[in-house]
Amino acid sequence: MKHTILAPGKPALGYAKDGTTEYLKRLRRYGSYELIHPKDGNSEDVSKRLHDASSGTLRIVMDERGEQLTTAQLTKKINQWEMRGVKRASYLIGASDGHTQQLRDDADLIWALSPLTLQHELALLVLLEQLYRVATIQRGEPYHR
Repeated sequence: MKHTILAPGKPALGYAKDGTTEYLKRLRRYGSYELIHPKDGNSEDVSKRLHDASSGTLRIVMDERGEQLTTAQLTKKINQWEMRGVKRASYLIGASDGHTQQLRDDADLIWALSPLTLQHELALLVLLEQLYRVATIQRGEPYHR
């Protein structure tokens, strides 16, 4: 399955730049993972860009009001999507003022990384780490203990 992460605006904070680069490098060994940075803006504009860019994919909207998954539950969901023949999944991180209701309504999954509201660059880094963790679990590697 091809995984596309859509996160408006490129990371500006050092830890986010370094972490994003590191996890994307690690993920290359496990399949197709792409990070796209649509132009930032208000909720309406960003949600439209995210909606358009994720057309035809399984849409996973990142939102603190969404379903909280353990890593094991996320691994199970991704395995199920792959078994169903899902070819492409998009993970959507919204503008600083969140997603529009329309984008949430069109989501296949609304996923909360935490009940806390996370700064966008931190959310991106946590998402990439969890995708890496799932990939290592799928391969039976010892990263996840």
